[in-house]
Amino acid sequence: MLFRVAFLEPKIPPNTGNAIRMVAATGCELHLIGPLDFDLSEPQLRRAGLDYHDLASVTVHADLSAAWPELMPARVFAFTAKADRSFADVSYQPGDVLLFGPEPTGLSAAVLADPHVTERVRIPMLAGRRSLNLSNAAAIAVYEAWRQNGFGGAS
Repeated sequence: MLFRVAFLEPKIPPNTGNAIRMVAATGCELHLIGPLDFDLSEPQLRRAGLDYHDLASVTVHADLSAAWPELMPARVFAFTAKADRSFADVSYQPGDVLLFGPEPTGLSAAVLADPHVTERVRIPMLAGRRSLNLSNAAAIAVYEAWRQNGFGGAS
């Protein structure tokens, strides 16, 4: 396992499908933390994931309290526009959890304050922009973490 990407309560099936494809391409794990607003067999999700579903490591958790035992012990980086530190200033290690909130609200104050969260980080954007697409933000984070670790396993 390289890195673990966690989507808390994802709402948009194609974003999850794109993330499935991304984790299959990078050797990461995807943890979907419910409740989910869709079924994993939904056509838009399947279409976005193409034929990568069988190559991806995807685990579904009923809720965040059920996910923590499977994700720990690990460093958890919560991605939020409310952070001061850039995600690029972190030295990532295999096994780290990259936690993203639901579209369009992001992670709640309660989740950001959870003692399991090691640090809050942000992806820089131009002023006046609210957020990035969920699957794009996850890909940006994964590729930076993977780059820092020498793109292990890549051809």
